[in-house]
Amino acid sequence: MTRLIFIRHGQSIANVKHIFAGQADYDLTELGHMQAERTAAYVMENYQIDVIYSSDLVRAYHTAKHVADNLGIETITNQNLREIYAAQWQGLTYDEILERYMDDYNAWLHDIGNSHCTGGESVQQLSDRVCHEVEKIVEENVGKTILIVTHATPIRALQCRWSNKSLNDMKDVPWVPNSSVSVMNLKNNACTLEVWGEDGYLEGIKSSFPANV
Repeated sequence: MTRLIFIRHGQSIANVKHIFAGQADYDLTELGHMQAERTAAYVMENYQIDVIYSSDLVRAYHTAKHVADNLGIETITNQNLREIYAAQWQGLTYDEILERYMDDYNAWLHDIGNSHCTGGESVQQLSDRVCHEVEKIVEENVGKTILIVTHATPIRALQCRWSNKSLNDMKDVPWVPNSSVSVMNLKNNACTLEVWGEDGYLEGIKSSFPANV
């Protein structure tokens, strides 16, 4: 069996400011580092990690580093595990995006799987990019427990792909919280979701998206 453990990065500066980060490189907050350290403890207590991959964006890499440093394992960074490229939306608050790009952002809010960031990637392009990269990682690590630290939209798209849902159904898949753990088990070409968006170990320091994302 191959096990995939996905962690969404801890709370970032963009999260606190309600900014759509996309591929802009916002670091973790102090709380984000606290979340990442607690997530590292949870993962180490429950799983035997063989290899660690991370988006190269600093908020993901620094989340991965909390696990990697504790285990003494190198983190392999990968641009294809990045968040969606949001172009004109990057660096704007969610309210500013809604005001300037109302039609595109309303599509994001109500039918995310068929939406696109104005001037940037579509969710379909993101899904193809991330899912293809994860499949490559699995092929290179069959039978191992693989930790992948990435972002909210990639994890949401991955759940659709591994649950045999279309992107039309992505609007019904909730966002996972900051520094949460999601686990998929692969065996004989079948995928089982073990846990999804688990963050009970963050009691007292949880954070998630506001309603207008």
